[in-house]
Amino acid sequence: MDDSLFSLIKAFPYAIAAGLLVGVACALLGVFVILKRVVFIGIALSEIAACGIAGALLAGRPPLLGAILLTLGAVALLAGPFESRRIPRDALLGILFVGAASLSVLLVAGSGHGLAEVKALLYGDLILASRADLRLLAAILVPATAILLAFLRPMRYAFLDREAAIVLGVRPARWERLFFLLLGLVVATASQAAGALLVFCYLIVPPATALLLTRRLGLVLALAAAFAALATLAGIAISFRADWPTNPTICAASVAGLLLVLPVARARRT
Repeated sequence: MDDSLFSLIKAFPYAIAAGLLVGVACALLGVFVILKRVVFIGIALSEIAACGIAGALLAGRPPLLGAILLTLGAVALLAGPFESRRIPRDALLGILFVGAASLSVLLVAGSGHGLAEVKALLYGDLILASRADLRLLAAILVPATAILLAFLRPMRYAFLDREAAIVLGVRPARWERLFFLLLGLVVATASQAAGALLVFCYLIVPPATALLLTRRLGLVLALAAAFAALATLAGIAISFRADWPTNPTICAASVAGLLLVLPVARARRT
């Protein structure tokens, strides 16, 4: 087993490192996405990032630039107060998702890359990650994760107990804007290397698996990161042995992990 794992790391060092970086960063942010009950924002932002990549391809610009600009624009729109707006945040997310999904296909069709490029935008291929991809991911995802962990206490109050946050002098709106900014940067950067489907999986499935086992925030964050890392390693190993596409295999491994945890979670509740 050790030799097999060593051979896998030797064969795909950048893919494994990129998968671990994306998985851990998205899983940590995903805990707050679930607790905030804005689960759909993960797939919406991933699709918006794909649309930005498609637009950049058509304009002859760096794909990451298009992904970041469009994603941060959507984040700025979504991070504002929605209590007084006639369209709720969930409805706006749905509108943005439909618009981005359709526009990305049209933009790619106009660029001459064809349907294969559309598939790459939606599903990505982590196994093709390069040294340059890894450096780019590390330059953005590591600082974003560090900021999230450094300001974990005010983030927790802003997301879980707004009244207590106000009493303690914590401004929830400010910390929510910072969170959505970090989320936008991470999703935009990760989507280029990992694809929309895998990014959405990392944002939702490992955090949901961790939340089945405990409600202690620190332990939830640690377990979510661990489940994302395990799913990445298992998915890459299985895809290599079975000659399956990497990203869907990682997603399937992540869901399988959640299903394995379900009996344990039910036993703890009884």
